[in-house]
Amino acid sequence: MRKSIVFAAAFTAFTLLLTGCASSLTGDTYSRADARKVQTIRMGTIESLRPVRIEGTKTPIGAGAGAAVGGIAGSTIGGGRGSAVAAVIGAVAGGLAGAAAEEGLTRTQGVEITVREDDGALRAYVQAVEPNQVFRIGQRVRITSVNGQSRVAP
Repeated sequence: MRKSIVFAAAFTAFTLLLTGCASSLTGDTYSRADARKVQTIRMGTIESLRPVRIEGTKTPIGAGAGAAVGGIAGSTIGGGRGSAVAAVIGAVAGGLAGAAAEEGLTRTQGVEITVREDDGALRAYVQAVEPNQVFRIGQRVRITSVNGQSRVAP
């Protein structure tokens, strides 16, 4: 009973850790470093739109948390040397599962927006899909750039 409580607590901590690491890739979210910085604004017209998938993060946090949870879960199996072996196998399996879970939980749907800018340049921008924002071919948009990152907004 006690070991299952420890396992449940470790799994809950792992899930909270992963969801807390997710950052927003939408066009209306700015990092703290971008706030109060001068931004370059360009205008243009949307030439094409294409749905894309933005891969999730791949940090050591997911693998580490998964290894910890897997090791704890594995140590509950058997006793003595068998418990130690199961803990190692659980840690390895948990690390692989944790890395995959992190990438899957932080993966998001995106859109590639190809814009003919007013200076004649044709550029593509990728950002996460926002629920209440709809882009259309032929629509005039504003491109905001700061710190090497750009956003497209109607």
